[in-house]
Amino acid sequence: MVNFEGMEQQRSSSSLSPRSQSSSQPFLSVSVTDPVKLGNGVQAYISYRVITKTNFTEYQGPEKIVIRRYSDFVWLRDRLFEKFKGIFIPPLPEKSAVEKFRFSAEFIEMRRQALDVFVNRIASHHELRQSEDLRTFLQAEEETMERLRSHETGIFKKPSDLMQIFKDVQSRVSDVVLGKEKPVEESDAEYEKLKHYIFELENHLAEAQKHAYRLVKRHRELGQSLSDFGKAVKLLGASEGNALGKAFSELGMKSEILSVKLQNEAHQLLLNFEEPLKDYVRAVQSIKATIAERANAFRRQCELAETMKLKEINLDKLMLIRSEKVAEAEREYHELKAESEQATKTFETIVKLMSEEIGRFQEQKTLDMGIAFHEFAKGQARLANGIADAWRSLLPKLEACSSS
Repeated sequence: MVNFEGMEQQRSSSSLSPRSQSSSQPFLSVSVTDPVKLGNGVQAYISYRVITKTNFTEYQGPEKIVIRRYSDFVWLRDRLFEKFKGIFIPPLPEKSAVEKFRFSAEFIEMRRQALDVFVNRIASHHELRQSEDLRTFLQAEEETMERLRSHETGIFKKPSDLMQIFKDVQSRVSDVVLGKEKPVEESDAEYEKLKHYIFELENHLAEAQKHAYRLVKRHRELGQSLSDFGKAVKLLGASEGNALGKAFSELGMKSEILSVKLQNEAHQLLLNFEEPLKDYVRAVQSIKATIAERANAFRRQCELAETMKLKEINLDKLMLIRSEKVAEAEREYHELKAESEQATKTFETIVKLMSEEIGRFQEQKTLDMGIAFHEFAKGQARLANGIADAWRSLLPKLEACSSS
C-alpha cells in the first residue's frame, strides 16, 4: 500500500529476505519481475516471472522461478478469501477495461509493482504464508495453474464475483445505516464503531485519491504547456538578434527542462502517492468483504440456534407420545446441534481474527500513509526548488534586456 518501490523493499524485509537473514532463520521472499506481452488482440495478456527464495522445508528448493499471468493472481486471491475467514486478504490491482491503456508501459509497470506488493503481503502474513495454495502458486508449472484456473472451485467462478461481493456488502451495510433493512445483526458497540470507521475511511481515501489524480493530471498538463511554450519562445529567439534573442532562447530551453521535471514528478506522484491511496481503497474493500463474511456467519449461527429450538420442541413432543419417529428426530437433532456448534466456532474464530487483523491493518496503514505523504511533500519541495532555481537563473539576463 504506499510508496510502491519502498513497499517492495519493506516486504522483502518483513518476509525475511535471504540476503539479510542467516540460513537458520525462516524466510520467504518473492519478486514479480519482467512483464512480457503475449498473444494478440483480445487474447493478448501480460506474463510475469515470479521468483521465490526460501528455506521453508515445505518448498521444493531454495529458489524457484515460474511464469504467471494476472488471472493466476486472481486465483490465489479467491482461494485465500474462501479458506481464511476473518483474515483481511490483500487486494489486487484492478484490470484495465480500456484497451488502449492495458498495454501502456506505465500501466504495466504499475500493475507489476502492485502484484509484487500483493504476493509479498501474503508471504509476510503469519497465517497466509502457510497456505498450500500459496505454495502451489509459487511453484506449480504453467500447465498446472491453467488447469486449476479452469476448474471451478470455491465461491468465485470468475474474478468479477469478488468485486460483486464488495458491491453487495456496501449496498447491504448502507441499507442498514439508512434504516432500509433490518437484518439479524450483532449488538456489539465496538463492532458498530469498526464498521462505521471502515466506511468513513473508504470515503475519505477515495476523495484523497481523486484529488491526487488531479494533481498528477495538473503536473502533466503544466509540463506539456511549458514544453510547447519553450518551443515557441526558442523560435521567437531565433528571429531576434543579439542579447534579446539569446535571452529568449535560454528562456525556451529552461522551459523545456522544467517540462521534463514536471513530467518526471507527475510519474513519481502517480507511483508513490496516487497509487498507494488507490491501493488502500482496495484494501478497505477487502475488509468490507470480511465484514460481510462475519455478518453471514453470525446470521448462520442464529438461524441454526432457532432451528435447534424448533427441533428440540418437536423431539419432546414425539417422545411424549412415544412416536416411532423419535429415533430419526434424535438423529436430526444431534446432526443439527453439531452443525450449530461448528457455526458458532466459525463465527467466534472470525471475530478473534478480525480483532487481530484490524490492529495489524492500523499499524501498517500508519506506516504506509506516513511514507506516501512524506514522499509527496519531498517531491513537491524538490520540484518547487528546481522551478525557482531555473527561473532565478534567468532573471539577470532578462533584467539586462529590459533595462537596455
